[in-house]
Amino acid sequence: MVTGLEKRVRPVPQLADVFAAARAERRAVLIGYLPVGYPSVRGSVAAMEAMVEGGVDVVEVGLPHSDPVLDGPAIRCAVEAALRAGTCVAHGFEAVGAVAATGTPAVCMSYWNPIARYGVERFADDLASAGGCGLIAPDLPPGDMEGWRAASDRNGLGRVFLAAHSSSQERLSLISSACRGFVYATGVAGVSGSSGLVPAQTRRLVARLRQVTDLPVCVGIGISGAEQAAQVAEFADGVIVGSAFVRRLLDAPDERTGIRAVRDFAADLAAAVRSAPSPIANSSRGGYS
Repeated sequence: MVTGLEKRVRPVPQLADVFAAARAERRAVLIGYLPVGYPSVRGSVAAMEAMVEGGVDVVEVGLPHSDPVLDGPAIRCAVEAALRAGTCVAHGFEAVGAVAATGTPAVCMSYWNPIARYGVERFADDLASAGGCGLIAPDLPPGDMEGWRAASDRNGLGRVFLAAHSSSQERLSLISSACRGFVYATGVAGVSGSSGLVPAQTRRLVARLRQVTDLPVCVGIGISGAEQAAQVAEFADGVIVGSAFVRRLLDAPDERTGIRAVRDFAADLAAAVRSAPSPIANSSRGGYS
C-alpha cells in the first residue's frame, strides 16, 4: 500500500475554509475520528483515507494513550492493541501526513501527557510540518495552556477544547475563548461511545455556546449512526463521530473488510448530514481566530 507520505501532497484547506464551504452548501461539517495504529499503522492510515473517500470533511487522528479516561470500551480496545503493537507519536504524524495528502484537514486528538513528554514546541512544529491543522486536547485545562497557546499560535494550529452540559456560562466562555477553529460540545455526559444522546439537551448546550462565541460549534460523543448525525446537523456546525467508526474495525474479520465498512459508514453519515437542514447557512460563523 502506498501511504500518504509517498503521494503528491495537495494544499490542505484550513478549518475555516471547510466550515465556509459547508455553510455555502447549507450543511454541517462531518468529522470522523480513528486512532492511529489499529488494526495496524498501515491499516489505520488506509481506514482514515477510506473515511475521506466516504465523505468525511475533517479527520480526527487519535494518538493512543495508556489511560484514555474519556474514551469508552471500543476506543480503549483499539488503542490498547495499538500500544501493544508499538504505535508511537511518530506514527501519528505519519497518519496526519496521509490525510493531508488527500487535501483533507487533519486534526490530532491527544491526551496531554504524550505531548508534554514529546515536547510542546517540538510537537507543534512536527504536527504543522506533517500538514496538521490543529489539536484536540480533552484533558488540558484551557486556563493552563500558555505553553500550547504560544506553540500553536507560532505554527498556525487550531486549538479545540471540550464543553460539557454541566459547565457554567462563565466556564463556557473561558473554553470558547481558548479555542481556535471550533468548539467541541459533548453530546452526552460520559465516555465516548455512550448511548443516549438527547438532541434537546445537546441543542441547549450549543445555544449556550452561541451566546459566548462566533466559532463553529461541533457536537461529538454519543453519535452512533446516520439518524443521530442528521438530528445534530440540524442545529450544530459540525458532527463528530468516533466510536462508531472504531466499532466497524473491531467487528470486522480482517483489515480489508473493516476498511470497506468504514468507507460505507462514512458515506451513510455524509448523506445524512448533507440532507439535514442546517442553521449555519445564514450564519457568519466559521472563523479561524
